[in-house]
Amino acid sequence: MKPTPADEALLSLLREDARAPTAEIARRLGLSRTTVQSRIDRLEREGVIQGYTVRVADDLEQGLIRAHIMIMVLPKRMAEVVRELRAMPEIRTLQSVSGGWDLIAVGVVRNVGEMDELTDRIGAIDGVERTTSSIVLSTKFAR
Repeated sequence: MKPTPADEALLSLLREDARAPTAEIARRLGLSRTTVQSRIDRLEREGVIQGYTVRVADDLEQGLIRAHIMIMVLPKRMAEVVRELRAMPEIRTLQSVSGGWDLIAVGVVRNVGEMDELTDRIGAIDGVERTTSSIVLSTKFAR
């Protein structure tokens, strides 16, 4: 299912605040509350909206170390590597990418020592050929 421009606008507002009242979303979109609720219900039913999540306040995670960890995987080992990475709670997201790397993980830990340990554990996974990391200094915005 390809979302319409109106669906995209609705999804954008839900990314900002999925708990916003339907009436507020309707006002911002210039639609009726029932139309907005019907669209949300349809998007959920069709699997476009697969769930809702929590975004934690920046000051709560301010002292944490966040890094993008680029990972090169040996051929035919992707499934096992992904399975092992999924088991590491410090990995918040994992994306398959094109280019020189196969995967990019976002790791979040309490300090630099823990980040060193995390990258060592990733590098030790059977099938991981090489990694490199970039520490995130700040997030300018997130949707």
